Amino acid sequence: MTSSLIAAVLAGFGTGLSLIVAIGAQNAFVLRQGARGHAVLAVVAICAVSDAVLITLGVAGVGAVVTAWPAALTAVGLAGGAFLLGYGVLAARRVLRPDPAAALDAGGPEAGSARRAVLTCLAMTWLNPHVYLDTVLLLGSLASDRGDLRWAFGAGAALASLGWFFTLGFGARLLSGVLSRPKAWRVLDGLVAATMLAMGGTLIAGA
Repeated sequence: MTSSLIAAVLAGFGTGLSLIVAIGAQNAFVLRQGARGHAVLAVVAICAVSDAVLITLGVAGVGAVVTAWPAALTAVGLAGGAFLLGYGVLAARRVLRPDPAAALDAGGPEAGSARRAVLTCLAMTWLNPHVYLDTVLLLGSLASDRGDLRWAFGAGAALASLGWFFTLGFGARLLSGVLSRPKAWRVLDGLVAATMLAMGGTLIAGA
């Protein structure tokens, strides 16, 4: 590897990590699934692979095509906003009406099937316009400035996504001791509810 290639990969990694780490609907969902230990590998894989696909599209120049169809982003914004508001209401309901068994059962009353977790994760990822803005448009634009090294920049960003979601999903299990207390779950659900409702309202207002 040449120094310029390594620099491009590191730049992509740092940029990607700075965009991904900010708390959002996707991160809040991964954190909750990781803390419960439910379908963690599937959720982490969906998030990382989805980001890799979107980053690839951005590096390939698809961002210019997306901006030419603003109506598509508007439709995704409305659908994603409605979904996030609904999920936020469910989280708020758990805060107001907690289940005492939730802290003791890793599966939790709401963990449900792996299929539900997968479908929810897909919706969190692909119905969120911010994901497209960060990956396809912003990262794609920054990668284009790297010229022939744009794919190295994109690879660094994709590695940052994989590392972050793996750490968040499987690292959350280390909080199992803290989350053995019902009040801790209420705090986590409160965080999830606030994040989902705020982002859902913002998406619908800006669509």
